[in-house]
Amino acid sequence: MTTVLPLHVVANSTDATGVLRKLARGGWRTREGFALPEPAWDVSSRQLVLFGRVADLETAKLAVYAAARGAGVVAICDPRGDVGRALRDDLARIGPLGAEDGETAEEKSDSPITTEQAALLARLADGETIAAAASAEYLSLRTANRRIASARKALGVATTREAVLAYIRLRKDGEA
Repeated sequence: MTTVLPLHVVANSTDATGVLRKLARGGWRTREGFALPEPAWDVSSRQLVLFGRVADLETAKLAVYAAARGAGVVAICDPRGDVGRALRDDLARIGPLGAEDGETAEEKSDSPITTEQAALLARLADGETIAAAASAEYLSLRTANRRIASARKALGVATTREAVLAYIRLRKDGEA
């Protein structure tokens, strides 16, 4: 099975931090900046993810070049702006955007909840409070509550307790 290259375009540093933390837990090495000093063309075996803010087309070109050489990319920019749209289009030609290591874009959409929502619900299932789960995931309490509310809506339940139970059922079925 081939490794899916992590390619992400996110709107802010908070989202980037969440993605980078997850990738680091998966064995990826992270480094700020998009320049690759290594002389070897193919760097895919190094499991390297480059990250940073992309404010202009020159930086976007560096990010795309790094991805073409096999480095993962987490770019922080306005995904609706001209630079963000160009970056997303170019990265999408290299691989699926937002797919994590070992999964395809189709597999990612099987679960009704996002990976961030699942991480919070997993912590709640393990007995943590929402505040403790938010802190452990480096989120504000407000952001955690919003993500849990979105998870409740996606799971079609009314309470957080029901959402945790639905998450546990999904996890047992292998969908979360």
